[in-house]
Amino acid sequence: MLLKSKWIIMNHKKVLRLMNKYSLLAKIRRRNPYKHIMKTNGEHRTVENKLNREFSWISPLKKLWTDITYIRFKWRWIYLSIIKDIVTSEILSSKISDNIWLWVVLDTIKELKEKYPSWELNNTLLHSDQWFHYTHPSFWNYLKELWCIQSMSRKWNCIDNAPTESFFWHMKDEIDISLCNTLEEVAKYIESYIFYYNNSRPQWSRKKMTPVEYRNHLLNLT
Repeated sequence: MLLKSKWIIMNHKKVLRLMNKYSLLAKIRRRNPYKHIMKTNGEHRTVENKLNREFSWISPLKKLWTDITYIRFKWRWIYLSIIKDIVTSEILSSKISDNIWLWVVLDTIKELKEKYPSWELNNTLLHSDQWFHYTHPSFWNYLKELWCIQSMSRKWNCIDNAPTESFFWHMKDEIDISLCNTLEEVAKYIESYIFYYNNSRPQWSRKKMTPVEYRNHLLNLT
């Protein structure tokens, strides 16, 4: 179109031929090969939003949320994957990594599986966004082993992310990973913060109890 506006007549096939000849690649709107594979083989799938912003509940381990956040560490990004109990606000499982491959999410699920027997997670709702980790067949299979029900937010709906975003905001405000020198140190630092958050940090919305205290309080009511 630009060439035509300059009175240069050139067929689009010739443009492609010249690009191939000189090994030129367009920077704008290049095909994402991963998305293309997803569409052609139909492996990845989304599910309906069964949570539907109903964040209140009376029993622990019945409504969980999983998500990943980016954390700037020196000259690179690192990634934290968590599973949070929406009812008690307790962080049940977490993994940190210097890459965002699928195994980060799967290891977070593995840790949950090691902590709780399948009968405790029977019919538990595990909610996530539609990121490719959560639409992958390996992720579904792990949920089946745990007898969990999968739920997903609608695209571009940030309100649905409120439970995990709340934790991420607090954590990033309260920690200073510039004190760390290695990824292992960061992992230990964040692990210690999660322990503090679960056991020592009271919350107004949980009757001024810590997440663990509130979980025990709810269990005593049932």
